[in-house]
Amino acid sequence: MTIRDDHAVAADLANEAGERLLKVRERMGFGDAAALKAEGDRSSHVFLMESLARLRPSDSVLSEEATREERLDPRRLQAERVWIVDPLDGTREFSEEGRADWAVHVALWERGRLTAGAVALPAQGRTLTTAAPPKLPPFAGGRFRIAVSRTRPPEFVQKLAFLLGADLVPIGSAGAKISAVLTGEVEAYVHAGGQYEWDSAAPVAVAQAAGAHASRVDGAELTYNQADPSLPDILVSLPELAASLLAGIRDLHR
Repeated sequence: MTIRDDHAVAADLANEAGERLLKVRERMGFGDAAALKAEGDRSSHVFLMESLARLRPSDSVLSEEATREERLDPRRLQAERVWIVDPLDGTREFSEEGRADWAVHVALWERGRLTAGAVALPAQGRTLTTAAPPKLPPFAGGRFRIAVSRTRPPEFVQKLAFLLGADLVPIGSAGAKISAVLTGEVEAYVHAGGQYEWDSAAPVAVAQAAGAHASRVDGAELTYNQADPSLPDILVSLPELAASLLAGIRDLHR
């Protein structure tokens, strides 16, 4: 592994974790979904924690798979640099044969903002990074597409789509949804069903580097490395659509 800077660390680790997860899938098969999910979560978490301890020993880490005590460690809140990782975003999709909408997230928060990140989409054979942010597709006008949860699309997003003349596109993990905005499969992602910092830190880092809009659904700034890692709602879109999406959300919440 060649390490150059924080952008490269994020990309290299997300890539290697993704490659390891593909091998877990190949080795275990899909006969026991619960066991596959557990091994995917465990092995990817161990790899990322050990790698960051070796490569960035002075930095703190917030991982989805950390224990409650590790998440509440007060040293994280005092740290100037915190890696926020989701070792396997989209565990359900990972355990389903043929699905490619799952991801690995590696992001760096530094002194109040996200400064580096990578989202590996191993089953799609690509990784989006802050080192070389994707070029956003232009919005041609007319109807647009909003990525939503496969299993629990918020009712207000369905109403929002009707209000704005948009189509809903079910996609698996949060990282896959935000990546879909950046690669032109959809034009927006709206979610208000509950998430945590690790669900969005890496894809938001890449989205911001690419010039996309990323905020809470009320337009407030997304903040990371908080004592409570809950980050319950998010809007990511092409910049041309942000104002109309935020206005539509406000109208529906009056």
